[in-house]
Amino acid sequence: QVQLVESGGGLVQAGGSLRLACAASGRTFSSYAMGWFRQAPGKEREFVAAINWSGGITRYKDSVKGRFTISRDNAKNTMYLQMNSLKPEDTAVYYCAADALFNTIITRANYWGQGTQVTVSS
Repeated sequence: QVQLVESGGGLVQAGGSLRLACAASGRTFSSYAMGWFRQAPGKEREFVAAINWSGGITRYKDSVKGRFTISRDNAKNTMYLQMNSLKPEDTAVYYCAADALFNTIITRANYWGQGTQVTVSS
């Protein structure tokens, strides 16, 4: 079992930056693939970024490549999402997720946080 808690959301102007964090409980955090997803009002939840257990492999949604960076600190049981050059269309509730397998985290992550709101004003 992994419990996930997101933090760092807020209101920012377009072009600004935010850093989200996802704190995980449990001793096996370092063995899990982790990911960020988001859900905008009236839309389905979508994949944003994923990182494998060691941090050596990452994957991004095309529209955030070059602007967002996913990372993790296994010693602190924490994953991060650095978001730069934010746009109004990035406005959503952001969720962190964990799964045993990197190859399947995008489609069937087993563990989810409660979400943190990110609002980008124009």
